[in-house]
Amino acid sequence: MKFDSVPGVLGGIVRERWNDYEGREYAPGPPRQRELRFKRAVRGGALALIAEVKRASPSRGAIAPLDPVEAARAYERGGAAAVSVLTEPRHFGGSPEALRDVSRAVDIPALRKDFVVHPAMLAEAAEWGASCALLMVSVLGERTHEFLEVAHHHGLDALVEVHDERELDLAMAAGAEILGVNNRDLTTLNIDLANAPRLIRRALDRGFQGALVAESGYERPEQLRDLQGLADAVLVGSALASSGDLERAARDLMNVTV
Repeated sequence: MKFDSVPGVLGGIVRERWNDYEGREYAPGPPRQRELRFKRAVRGGALALIAEVKRASPSRGAIAPLDPVEAARAYERGGAAAVSVLTEPRHFGGSPEALRDVSRAVDIPALRKDFVVHPAMLAEAAEWGASCALLMVSVLGERTHEFLEVAHHHGLDALVEVHDERELDLAMAAGAEILGVNNRDLTTLNIDLANAPRLIRRALDRGFQGALVAESGYERPEQLRDLQGLADAVLVGSALASSGDLERAARDLMNVTV
């Protein structure tokens, strides 16, 4: 599984992560009880915020020299239902320590945000305190179901991310319980805020009954109006991380008037 067919910016990052984990031993061990903390947190009724601890990104470069624990606590005070923690080191400034420290410091569930290419990464996510891990259909393709089962074996929820109709079909066939729709095309880094509402409606029309998350590109409350009554949660990274006042930014962003 070399990921040679994954194109663009995403492909380069994914192949780097594969080189990091290729040959890594993986022993599943006994199954862990699933607590469903992340899924329950993002389905609390009103549109929920998944706030991201994000120091850098390929599209923006350096964003802010955040202390992960201080950032996560600020997001929690600002009303976030969950926190997303980057663990990819080269392009996003993430680390295992960030996830470990955040998961101990806050009461809201943590998502391991990374480019999962090896089952050992899911075992790590559970060991480091995550309640959920990101699985990208653009990376895993037909193997999404296999990785979803591994995530569940380790007691994790899985945010299964899609960007287009084909990926949505694969995610639903794989049995995704939490579906994330990314507005950003990760091969070009272009954003289309119409993408999440469109694919979420398609999923609902096809009978999807799990949690629905819109991802990427949200900066202002008015941009969330199209998600009201449609999505369960929105994942926001750069706009919050670069704000200078994370608690206030989280609270202000979710002050949506329908």
